[in-house]
This record gives sequence, structure tokens and C-alpha cells, in this order.
Amino acid sequence: MEHRWYAIQTTSGHENKVRGLIDRRIQDDPAEEEARLIRQALVPTEQAAEIKNGKKVTVERKKYPGYVLVEMVLNQDTIHRINGIQGVIKFVGQGWTPQPLRSDEVNRLLGIKEEVDDREPEEDIPFIVGQVVEIMEGPFSDFSGTVEKVIPDKGKVCVSVSLFGRPTTVELDYLQLKAQ
Repeated sequence: MEHRWYAIQTTSGHENKVRGLIDRRIQDDPAEEEARLIRQALVPTEQAAEIKNGKKVTVERKKYPGYVLVEMVLNQDTIHRINGIQGVIKFVGQGWTPQPLRSDEVNRLLGIKEEVDDREPEEDIPFIVGQVVEIMEGPFSDFSGTVEKVIPDKGKVCVSVSLFGRPTTVELDYLQLKAQ
């Protein structure tokens, strides 16, 4: 009897409710065998940057909307108990057989790094040099320009805009831009 991680497809927007129902089932009957067979349920989340009211804020987003991860021993009883929870659609797998997640997938989903990396994570900036962009916020909003330089460690992009008929380079946060 080995505990493995499985992905469960849920009704979109009900991931935390399903996780809560699984947790409640585990906690309500600690003496029952089920408590040992189902260990925990998670909704993988990540921190993301957004601009709200002109300020950069960090929000928590679901990495995989519509999915919950469950660590459990796979047998007919646990499959039946999980499938009987309101909001659960099905286990992820081929046909009727739930497929356990690989250990590298689980480590990635849980944020466990296999290599020690002390560097700050670089921002994933979706713009490339030469791309035409529209500035959405700030003093140059509604201007269009061309990306001249991408600075991933700062999360900034240098954009050339036409100001009074002359090309002017401005350094902006990549969240202030939209691809045209």
C-alpha cells in the first residue's frame, strides 16, 4: 500500500470546496481506515504580479484551474469515496484507471526544487526586441512603440515611442504593456 499523488478534475471554481470536503472527510473519521488511505488534498497555487489601480500587487492564482491533487492509496474504496464528493468530475488517467503523477511532476507542482538555486527567479516577459506594443498605463498610456530592450531581472522593457515627432526611449514595467 503506497501513497501516491493523483489529479482529480473538479467543477471549475470549486477546487477549494472539493479540497475542504476531502479534508473534512479525513478529519471526521480519524479511526476509520480511510484516514490512513487518503492523506491530504491540495490546490496548487502560485504568486503572480498584477497592476491594480496603477500599483503592482502580488496575487495568488490557481496553477491548474479545475484540478485538485490528492495523496492516497489507490483502491476501489478510495476511488469510490473521492468520486462521491460533490464537485468531483473524475480522476485524471487513461480510461477508467487513475494514473499517479510522476515524482518530477509532483515536485514541480508542490514547488520542491531538485537543484539548489539561490538566484532570484527571472520574470517571464512575453515581449521580444522589435515587437510593436501598446502602453496601457502610466504617463504614456495609449502610446504605441517598439521594444528595444528586455530586462528580465528587473521585469522591465525599454520601448521607443514617438514623442513630439522624435523617437524617445522609455523604461516601463512589462505589466504596463500589451502586444499589438
